[in-house]
Amino acid sequence: MKPSLLDRFMSRKGLYRAFWLIALFMVTMLIYYTANLQKEVPPISKEVKTQSGEVLYTYDDVVAGKGFFQQFDLMDWGTMLGMGAYMGPDFSTDFMHYRAEFLYDFYAQELYKKKNSELTEIERGAVKVRVIQDVKKQTELLETTTVYTDASGEAYKKNVEYLTNLLVNGDPKRAYPGGVIRPEEAEKIAAFVDWSQLVASSLRPGTERTWSNNWPPEPLLDQDITSFSHKISLWEFLILWTLTIVVIFVAYEYLFKKDKDEKLEEPLKITSLYKSQKKLLKYIPIVAALFVVQLFIGGYLAHLYTEPEKDFLVSQGILPFNVLRSVHTQLAILWVAVGWLVGGLLIAPWVANKDHKYPWLVDVLWIALVVVAVGSIIGLYMGATGQLRETWFWFGNEGRELINLGRAWDIGLVLGLVFWFLLIISLIRKASTNNPIVSTIIWSAFAIATLYIAGMMPVHKIVPNFTVDDYYRWWVIHLWVELTFELFAAGVIAFFTVSLGLITHKTAVRVMFFELFLIMLSGTLGVGHHYWWQGLDEYWIAVGGIFSALEPLPLALMIVEAMKNKKEKLHSGQDFAFATPFMWIAGSAVLNWIGAGFFGMLINTPTISYYSHGTYLIMPHGHVALLGAFGYISIAFIYMASRANSIANNLVWSDKLSKYGFWILTIGTLLFAIPTYVIGMHQTETAMELGYFYTRTREAVDAMSGWMWFRILPDGMMILGGVIILYDLVQKTFLAKKHTSIKSA
Repeated sequence: MKPSLLDRFMSRKGLYRAFWLIALFMVTMLIYYTANLQKEVPPISKEVKTQSGEVLYTYDDVVAGKGFFQQFDLMDWGTMLGMGAYMGPDFSTDFMHYRAEFLYDFYAQELYKKKNSELTEIERGAVKVRVIQDVKKQTELLETTTVYTDASGEAYKKNVEYLTNLLVNGDPKRAYPGGVIRPEEAEKIAAFVDWSQLVASSLRPGTERTWSNNWPPEPLLDQDITSFSHKISLWEFLILWTLTIVVIFVAYEYLFKKDKDEKLEEPLKITSLYKSQKKLLKYIPIVAALFVVQLFIGGYLAHLYTEPEKDFLVSQGILPFNVLRSVHTQLAILWVAVGWLVGGLLIAPWVANKDHKYPWLVDVLWIALVVVAVGSIIGLYMGATGQLRETWFWFGNEGRELINLGRAWDIGLVLGLVFWFLLIISLIRKASTNNPIVSTIIWSAFAIATLYIAGMMPVHKIVPNFTVDDYYRWWVIHLWVELTFELFAAGVIAFFTVSLGLITHKTAVRVMFFELFLIMLSGTLGVGHHYWWQGLDEYWIAVGGIFSALEPLPLALMIVEAMKNKKEKLHSGQDFAFATPFMWIAGSAVLNWIGAGFFGMLINTPTISYYSHGTYLIMPHGHVALLGAFGYISIAFIYMASRANSIANNLVWSDKLSKYGFWILTIGTLLFAIPTYVIGMHQTETAMELGYFYTRTREAVDAMSGWMWFRILPDGMMILGGVIILYDLVQKTFLAKKHTSIKSA
């Protein structure tokens, strides 16, 4: 009987071709959109002046202000066009809202000789029409000269006074001590913020929507979501529901079906470790310790979120919120990345069945990573606190949320990643022949090592336009983490499940290729759901929305695969030496689906995203997905290294404490999602009813103070889980005793 089209597609050869076809298509489309980027981004005017001819600020002022904004890491205190941290204000929204309030008072006096508060509803309606005319019709963001009405010019001056006072003197109610930024620096920052206010409030030429696609919601200007976003949200759900069913059907009907002659591979047998693998043991406490430090800093930040006016253990003058927030996020990247490096270096000798010619190179990489980690953390602190004014860009805090490292540390990290890739490929390049699992590991490692460079262009200076800068920032955050790391994870999980005797090689390759196909299909243009607030055109709502709907599909497949592997393990009836690493891999699949799939889908639909952007509702997705998608696999890698050492040296090993650490951390992570979800939903409701400005006020968050305090429970559990994991790994790796045989009497 001739195989059907679906049968041919689901064959190894069909899936291989499908992966490369979709990869080439998606990368081509991304290049096409990138090539057209300059045609759609909001311009920076050569000058902004009033109708009477007064120049308020220039292009150079905006660029200088952006530099100061980054230097002092204000994106880790407040947000710019909704992107950043949630303690401080959204600077763009503040300027737009205060400008509107000023114009209401101005035109109330001009039209009725009254204060805005004294107007009747009919009079206020007329004033609103006049204000909207000023903001939407009389103000146009142009590359040459942007002209404000004299009234908007005065509103800008008031905004400069407000922001200068805020940045210079601080805001204790929102955990900002001040005392770092100088008045002349704050005035430049105000020019940059006002440019972002123009992006948010002025109409894109030829349309009735702003450059930020009508974000943020602002009732004073009748600015709200467009019907286009609702249509895309509906299509997202329809596509997601349909294709999830299809993926699960395909998984059980085709991917996991065994041929009659298929047999499980013999489980990996370890009698000794290669020299390079032994050298990986020193990485284990570093990864676990960085994780614990990150958790403690997260608890500190949670306390400041709850009581921002009070110091917690240490004065905020010494440990400001924005500095620790940047350290918190960078530590996550460091410990996760180093754990993944351990995984790659651990499996390479097993794949090649030989060791590196120069095992000491693993020590060189370790030293380089320690230097980058320590140097970058010191730089983050000194840069944001104003101690590196002349060299902040190179050695301080680059001030771009989640990729904050100074450029010198960026370069060091890339060199370390490239060195890691060369170590791997130099060892297993011959073993990759006719082995698609190994090929996937090699080339995804190459992508990890090189794609980070996208966030470093140009190497020697900042990008002047925030929209362009943020476009490439998301390449690193989304494409680096949610694409290339996912590809690497698919290859490594396939290798481990085969090597541990859980799934046949043939089935693993089939599943891996199908997963690679889904990851490339959804993850490449799925980056677009981050784009449509910050100045890119409306089509990104559709592009990002639709492909974001596809992103949970490979996650659904991962959880099916994990369940299938677990079933294989239970039915094998054999002793399973790697139960703890597998527990973390299986936990990764489940937590990944909850964090990236469930919570990701919750915030990615344009309708919800419009109102929840820049609120606590993002936190459940970010934290649970980070741990699930990447953190748990990193922990699995270091447990795998520790377990391999234990087997090779006949050391005592018990899974009991490992399970305690796993479940305490996992339950704490899931409980963490509850208060942040509730607070985020409250903020989202406030944004819909009152506008985004009120969502970001301290009063809006204080109304949920009970839920803020509830975080003590999940945060405490996560810290306890991390400490248990650190202790467990150190004890198992360095302090465990050898097994002793008991002679019978």
